[in-house]
Amino acid sequence: MRHGSPVPARAVQGQLGPLPRVRNLIAIGSGKGGVGKSTTAVNLALALAADGARVGVLDADVYGPSIPTMLGLSGRPDSPDGKSIEPMRAHGIEAMSIGLLVDADTPMIWRGPMATSALQQLLNDTRWGGEDGLDYLLVDLPPGTGDIQLTLAQKIPVAGAVVVTTPQEVATLDARKALRMFEKVEIAVLGLVENMAQHVCTHCGHVEHLFGEGGGERMAAQYGVPLLGSLPLERGIREQGDAGVPVVAAAPESAAAQAYRAVAARLVEELAKRPRAAMPISASLL
Repeated sequence: MRHGSPVPARAVQGQLGPLPRVRNLIAIGSGKGGVGKSTTAVNLALALAADGARVGVLDADVYGPSIPTMLGLSGRPDSPDGKSIEPMRAHGIEAMSIGLLVDADTPMIWRGPMATSALQQLLNDTRWGGEDGLDYLLVDLPPGTGDIQLTLAQKIPVAGAVVVTTPQEVATLDARKALRMFEKVEIAVLGLVENMAQHVCTHCGHVEHLFGEGGGERMAAQYGVPLLGSLPLERGIREQGDAGVPVVAAAPESAAAQAYRAVAARLVEELAKRPRAAMPISASLL
């Protein structure tokens, strides 16, 4: 993927320019909770890194951060100068989350402006990528279309968005809202990911579509966006995420890991179709 040189920065929404240390920020969103968005974001980040990219994950769900658990991170990030924050590292990627700065059982009882301010600080104060910067920063958004998403659209340069859904009708109804939100704020939708699309019985190999079949494909066709791929419903994906070693890292040759890598490859293909950023990152800022 890298071929010895950085991945080019792609155009972002409005008059914004790419971040100094991040060539491409990719928003991972969903219309509702419970569709496996965070699991998808983490495994896609690991899949991109497995292909040679420099990758980070920003946990933008300040009310329910899950990235530290999924990556097996604990402790507090360092701040060598008292101003900037060094990202935590796990399984070859960088990560930052409000969950790394507060105790695990501390509720974030914040109004919208406080939450959005925290997101901007986490993004802008983290020294992403060291001297070389990151090729991709995946931002795991909270579900819905609220304050965090609005701040992302207005103040944070986004190269593209991915919408995660499950096949069932009630999930795709909400995912449509997320997709339309990105379109309204002029953030390019790179595609849909259909999660929990099928379950393969570990005993007999029978394939079941527990949440329905074809919902993601129908939605992609209706809105004219690519279906980046379908991901399986497997107990191992949940168990390995809970254990802090996501399936792409824990079992890279498994069918599930290969499914994530296929989706990541399609994501990169769609991003490459976007025009390059008018103001590329200055090497002096990295």
